Amino acid sequence: MLKNKTIIVTGANGALGSRVCRVAEEYGARTIRLDLVFNEQRDDCYEIDLTDLAAVTSLLSDIRAFDGVFNIAGGFAMGTDAWAPGDDEWDRMFALNVTTMRNMVKASVPHLLGSGGGSIVNVGAYGARQGQADMSAYCASKSVVMRLTESLADELREKSINVNAVLPTIIDTPANRAGMPDADFSQWVAPEELAEVICFLGSDAARAVHGALVPVRGLS
Repeated sequence: MLKNKTIIVTGANGALGSRVCRVAEEYGARTIRLDLVFNEQRDDCYEIDLTDLAAVTSLLSDIRAFDGVFNIAGGFAMGTDAWAPGDDEWDRMFALNVTTMRNMVKASVPHLLGSGGGSIVNVGAYGARQGQADMSAYCASKSVVMRLTESLADELREKSINVNAVLPTIIDTPANRAGMPDADFSQWVAPEELAEVICFLGSDAARAVHGALVPVRGLS
C-alpha cells in the first residue's frame, strides 16, 4: 500500500506514532521518525522540537524528498472551566496539537508541491466535534486541527496533495490504561487499527479522498 514511499511521522516515539511507523514499514514505506526524544537511536530518528518552525523548516530542507506526512504528535489533558482565568493549559494544548501540525504543514507543503504531490494525514478527535465540560482547551485545539485539515484539503486537492484526518476516541495505550484503570479497554481503539486507517489515507488508494474526517471509534 505504501511501497517505495517515504513517510515522515511526527510523535514517532509515542505509543501511536511507533505503531504507525511499524505498520507503514510493513506496507513497504521508509519512515522518517520525528519526536522530542527517542528511547532508542536509529538512523531514521530525528530529535526535534516541532514548535520551533525554524528547526522544522531546516530539517525538512535537509530531508528534501518525501511522499507524505503523518502528523501524530499531540497531547491530551483534562482542563478546568472554560471561563477559568489561567492560560497555561490552553497554551499547552494549542502548542502540542496545533502549532506542531501547522509548522509541519508550513515546512512540508512546498516540498510536496515541488515533487508533484503527496499526502498529509492529521489526528483530530471524535470527542472534539463539540465542546466538552472541563476539556475546552483540548476540544478547541483539536477542532482547529480538523478545520485546518478541511481548509488545506480545499487548497491542495487540485495540486495532487491529499489532506485528511482521523478522529479517534480513546486509544488503547499504556498511559490511558494507567489513567483509567477501571475502564473496559476492549471498547477502545487499538493503535494498530488506527495505524491501518492512517496508512490507507496516506496511500495512493485514497487519492480521491480529500478533507475527510474519519471517525475511528473501535467499540466506543
